[in-house]
Amino acid sequence: MALLEVKNLTKNFANTQVLRGVSFSLERGQVLAVIGSSGSGKTTLLRCLTGLEKVDRGTIILPEGGSLGLVFQSFNLFPQYTALENVMLAPSLKKDKSKEQLKAEATELLAQVGLSNRANNYPWQLSGGQKQRTAIARALALKPEILCFDEPTSALDPELTGEVLRTIRGLKEKGHTMIVVTHEMEFAKCVSDVVIFMDQGVIEEMGPPEQIFNNPTSPRTEKFLRAAREGF
Repeated sequence: MALLEVKNLTKNFANTQVLRGVSFSLERGQVLAVIGSSGSGKTTLLRCLTGLEKVDRGTIILPEGGSLGLVFQSFNLFPQYTALENVMLAPSLKKDKSKEQLKAEATELLAQVGLSNRANNYPWQLSGGQKQRTAIARALALKPEILCFDEPTSALDPELTGEVLRTIRGLKEKGHTMIVVTHEMEFAKCVSDVVIFMDQGVIEEMGPPEQIFNNPTSPRTEKFLRAAREGF
């Protein structure tokens, strides 16, 4: 049985239909990459899945008690808190663990993303890549069934992109289920189990990365990938 089932998802903003009957499923441990041009509905899909936007029609089916975590492209760290405190904050609101437990778990998560030596730094003392890795640790702190990324490298300089992509690859190796909206085609090709190409609010094509990138069946997919290879 699929960990996540999305059926006929529809979302409108005023008179604009942004999602038009999107359906797919995701198995536990899979990484789904979502690619497509700006305005194709990728970010809106993530926001609907994570409850930040209310869908107009359709269903999102998760196991009872299941949840999705979201890592924003702009980090959204609280500037008044250290990296460690940012990771501790959301779990502390549940009031079911001691401060010592919360600190130990947050410390372990920062170690997992390679930031043990930055735990007491504030966001202004971190590079863009370090901020994004802190945001990943923060999302993991709530133990979501599925971790979602919205263009996790778009706000980063090219030299910082690699460290974030390596972190996501490490999460895949640990068996995390993930949905990654990305413009990094090579990364999507290497790390994903399934690729969705969205165009004008619909899933134009879906399949394993080898098929999507090497032998797309849709002319729209082929045109998008050709433009991506040529740098738009």
